[in-house]
Amino acid sequence: MDPQAFIRLSIGSLGLRILGSALNSAFSSPCSCEIRLRGFPVQTTSIPLVSSPEATPDIHSIASSFYLEDSDLKALLTPGCFYNPHAYLEITVFTGRKGTHCGVGVKRQQIGTFKLEVGPEWGEGKPVILFNGWIGIGKNKHENGKPGAELHLRVKLDPDPRYVFQFEDVTMLSPQIVQLQGSLKQPIFSCKFSRERITQVDPLSTYWSNPAGSLDVETERRERKGWKVKIHDLSGSAVAAAFITTPFVPSTGCDWVARSNPGAWLIVRPDVCRPESWLPWGKLEAWRERGIRDSVCCRFHLLSEAQDGAEVLMSEIHISAEKGGEFFIDTDRQMRQAPTPIPSPQSSGDFSALSPIAGGFVMSCRVQGEGKSSKPLVQLAMRHVTCVEDAAIFMALAAAVDLSIVACKPFRRKLRRGSRHSL
Repeated sequence: MDPQAFIRLSIGSLGLRILGSALNSAFSSPCSCEIRLRGFPVQTTSIPLVSSPEATPDIHSIASSFYLEDSDLKALLTPGCFYNPHAYLEITVFTGRKGTHCGVGVKRQQIGTFKLEVGPEWGEGKPVILFNGWIGIGKNKHENGKPGAELHLRVKLDPDPRYVFQFEDVTMLSPQIVQLQGSLKQPIFSCKFSRERITQVDPLSTYWSNPAGSLDVETERRERKGWKVKIHDLSGSAVAAAFITTPFVPSTGCDWVARSNPGAWLIVRPDVCRPESWLPWGKLEAWRERGIRDSVCCRFHLLSEAQDGAEVLMSEIHISAEKGGEFFIDTDRQMRQAPTPIPSPQSSGDFSALSPIAGGFVMSCRVQGEGKSSKPLVQLAMRHVTCVEDAAIFMALAAAVDLSIVACKPFRRKLRRGSRHSL
C-alpha cells in the first residue's frame, strides 16, 4: 500500500511572558490566542503566563495542529491578491475572555501578533523547525526599550503520510473498499454486512432493494440489534469485524437513543491461536443528542490487553445527524492526557503508540447524515499501520461509526386511532 503525502504543522510550547510589574498586573487575567492559516478554520487555545525569566514552556506540548495535503500546500504557496500576496501563519494573542458578563459584552484586549510567512521549505516534505524560542509582540515597551510582552512558541513541520480508503457503496450493501491514490483506485478489502433476526417490522428490511427510501419507512420496531460487519481481505479471509453488543433502543419517555442508555459496538480482530474466534480491540458507543440541530455522539474506547476489562477513552465526537461529519482519533486535539498505545491487531508485540509525542493524528472517517447515501472516506496515519490487518480494524471501526448514524435515528411511535400525526 502506497500512502499519500500529508504535512503536519504543529504549534506548541506556548507561553507568555510579561515584563515589568505594571504590565504583569495589567495582564494577570487569562490569555488566549487565535491561530490562523489561510484556507483553514481559526483555532483558539489558551496561553499560560510564565512568571520566571528562566522558565521555558514544555517543548513537547502541542497546542494546535494543521494537516496539509498537496493541494493545500499549492494553494498556500500560490501568490494571493495585490494586498495579500503571501500566506502567513498568524497567531494573535489576547488578554481576557471573549463573551458577556451580566448581559454586557466583554471586550478582549489584543496584546500582539506573531506572523510567519509560508515559504518553499513547507513543500519539501522534510522535518523542519520553523521557529523555536521567545519573540517580542505588541507595542508596549519596557523601561529598557524591550517589548513588554514576549511569546514563546515552537512551530514545526513534519511529514505525516496517510493511507486513504473509500467504501464504494453504502455500508449496508456490503461494498468493496478501495485505496485511493490520486485518481487510481486499488481494491483492498470487502465489507460484509448482515443482520440477525430480521422481521417484517425491521425499519431497514427493505434497504437492500431501495436504499434511499427505506430509511424513511414508518415502523413500530422498538430496537435495533443483531447488526454485524465483517472486513475481508482480497483472499476472502475475515481480518476484522464489528457487531452490536448493546441494542440501540429508545430511552424511557422518548423516541431516541439517549446518552443515559447508549447503543454499543464491539470492534474485534481474529484470534491467531484459535481459528473462527475473535479478540476484543475496541468499543464504540453511540447516542443521539437533541437540540436545535440534532447530533449523534460517537465515543470510542480502546480495550487494553494488559488489564482485563480496562478501557481507555480515545475519542468522543459529535456528528451532525442531518449533514454528517467527521469522526477522528487525534491525540493532539483530544486525548493528550492518555498516552496509552493502541495494540496492533496482530498482537505480535508491535505497538503503535498514541502518546503526546508520537501520537497526533491516527484516523478519520467522514460520513453522511441521515437519509443520504453514505460512502465512508477513511484516512489512516501511516505510522500506525504496520500490516494490512492494522488497516482492516480501522475499516471495521469506520463501518460502525457510519451505521451508528442510522441506528440512532429516532424511532417512530404508534399512531393513535383517529390521530393523523405520529407522537
